Amino acid sequence: MRSTYLILLGVAALDAAGYSIIAPVVPAIADDTGAGPGVIGALVATFAVGQLLGFPLAGRGVQRRHASFVLGGALVLMVVGDLGFVLGDGLGVYFPARLLQGIGAGGLWMGVTFAVLERFPGEELRRLSGVLAAYSVGGIAGPAMGAAGGIRGPFLVHLVAVVLAAVAITAVGAPRERAEFGSDRAALRTAGFWLASAGILMVALGYGALDGPLPLHFDQLLGQGEIAALYVLGAVVLGVSAAAAGRRPPRPMLAAAAVVLTVGIALAGLTNTVPWWIAAIALASVGLGIGETGALGILLETVGPARIVLAMVVWSQVWAVGYLAGPAAAGAIAESLGFAAIGLVPLVAALIVFGALSVLPSSRRSERRVF
Repeated sequence: MRSTYLILLGVAALDAAGYSIIAPVVPAIADDTGAGPGVIGALVATFAVGQLLGFPLAGRGVQRRHASFVLGGALVLMVVGDLGFVLGDGLGVYFPARLLQGIGAGGLWMGVTFAVLERFPGEELRRLSGVLAAYSVGGIAGPAMGAAGGIRGPFLVHLVAVVLAAVAITAVGAPRERAEFGSDRAALRTAGFWLASAGILMVALGYGALDGPLPLHFDQLLGQGEIAALYVLGAVVLGVSAAAAGRRPPRPMLAAAAVVLTVGIALAGLTNTVPWWIAAIALASVGLGIGETGALGILLETVGPARIVLAMVVWSQVWAVGYLAGPAAAGAIAESLGFAAIGLVPLVAALIVFGALSVLPSSRRSERRVF
């Protein structure tokens, strides 16, 4: 069972690497294609469109078969997407390749989550906290892969890792006893679910701003390898913050994340020196780490694992919507108002979170319906 859990953690890290790999590659794509911040933001957002499709497909797969079946199909899609960047050339190939990677990523997240729920009943929160830590490791691995240089090199490295993961998943197989996961539409009407959704939306918008137009801002002074190193630093901070937040009540962590994430991204856009960028990335990463852990904690305490399929699918789709809107909105703001105004994106999300927190101030009200 320990080896199975380690394989699942590795797949989670690979999933995170799949979306974080794009940040240091963005300047190379822009140079090669002549794309500006708006088009680059749209390319990054295409990944989230794929996730929107992948989450419900994976949810059906989990209920009809089992999580390992979903993971296998998701990894095949990731292989095809990677090959698009390795063998293809131009935005006409990169956009559909990134879409396929997003569909695969949706399957990886749902597959890993429900593989954990299948195999570790009664340990769900502790085990899923480990999964979030693995995603932080992947957040380090993705930018590190991006440091390979150019466009093809990083995705070739990722392709090799995906193939190895596919081989490892065959050893996981189906669970000994098929777990039954249900769905409860009523859970979607609780205040706790809406608070968890507001929190993950804020986190996704933050990721989108960091992965989309901000690397073009950093490209003014940093090379591709240096941008990768900056994002690796952020991923380390994110992982430590996420782990620390798992020991604290989720609501205060979410409130703190709303402030810290907004300040970090705003600072990144307002400043034009490397030391300030390092501080900004560190602050933003703290906000992402404690915000993601806080939002997941609220979701689990509100819904519970026995009826979580629909709630997890919708909650994950909210993440994808945020990651879709984040690069597009931040790219549009950067083009029209300049990078100094990019902090408006997380600010709007933070206000939504504080509004939701005002509706749900205590855990005892987590099951209260809002309509």
